[in-house]
Amino acid sequence: MDEVKQLVSDIKSGDLKPIYFLMGEEAYYIDKISDFIEANVLDEAEKGFNQIVLYGRDVSIDDIVSNAKRYPMMAERQVVIIKEAQDLSRTIEKLAPYAENPQPTTVLVINYKYKKLDKRKALYKAIHKNGSIVFESKKLYENQVPDWIRRVLKGQGYDISPKAAQMLVEFLGTDLSKVNNELDKLKIVLPKCTQITPEHIEENIGVSKDFNNFELRKAVGERNVVKAHQIAKYFADNPKDNPMVVTVALLFNFFSQLLHLHGMADKNPRSVASALRVNPYFVNEYLTAARNYPMKKVSSVIALLREFDVKSKGVGANAVPQGDLLKELLVRILG
Repeated sequence: MDEVKQLVSDIKSGDLKPIYFLMGEEAYYIDKISDFIEANVLDEAEKGFNQIVLYGRDVSIDDIVSNAKRYPMMAERQVVIIKEAQDLSRTIEKLAPYAENPQPTTVLVINYKYKKLDKRKALYKAIHKNGSIVFESKKLYENQVPDWIRRVLKGQGYDISPKAAQMLVEFLGTDLSKVNNELDKLKIVLPKCTQITPEHIEENIGVSKDFNNFELRKAVGERNVVKAHQIAKYFADNPKDNPMVVTVALLFNFFSQLLHLHGMADKNPRSVASALRVNPYFVNEYLTAARNYPMKKVSSVIALLREFDVKSKGVGANAVPQGDLLKELLVRILG
């Protein structure tokens, strides 16, 4: 995020590079940087003749080079943006000769989503050699997304509770574009300076604040049998919104973290938060679960979750409803 801010700041100040090669698994920042260049480098009068947007599936490397070598008309520079450039992955190295000697009056922006350049090959080396930019947008780990949500909202005048941020991640996953779209919806209905709560998430996005994987994990950790089975019943009644494969994966991750916790000599909350990569707000939940599940029991639960992961995918349990599978799993964990 800091690297993105620096890139945007440099562009705003007029420090433009001849090539911006934007690559990586996380499309969100690739789109953000490309859209910023598209909107801000040229003024509206210049864009008509000097801003070109091409798509990888429709062009060749020769087409890109030909457009990039064109001189701007009645402007200091032109902008050439290649979207979906990953469609050119088989021939992308042919861009290396242009990268060796790029047109100084062209800003060439290449959106190379879900892929990366081979750093050993000529194109990557040529871009670096000539002072251009290679930006790699890395996928965030699930435990990093709640903090990303908090930082994004803080920059826009909002706050969010840890539980609300966790609910968003569990419902939407780690796709930052999807998460950002939902945040935009919340900002439409909530005034600035609002702290976004689980109630806001439930009312505006449709995620139950009481019946979700986050609450199931907490109930299991506390050995709250009644609450766990209430959630399991809700999941059984709403199977499309609560696929068992996701629930099993979350519980597997939780018990794997508990195994790690049992092996730690220093169980200071700050050390636990750092080692398990969880928000300090949730550390007590893990410490409580570790007291309720000795290491031997944690190991057996992990083996059990492996068994039910296979069953949740239809292997050896084709005729068993997912809701019944989950209830059986909980009985065996909590028993």
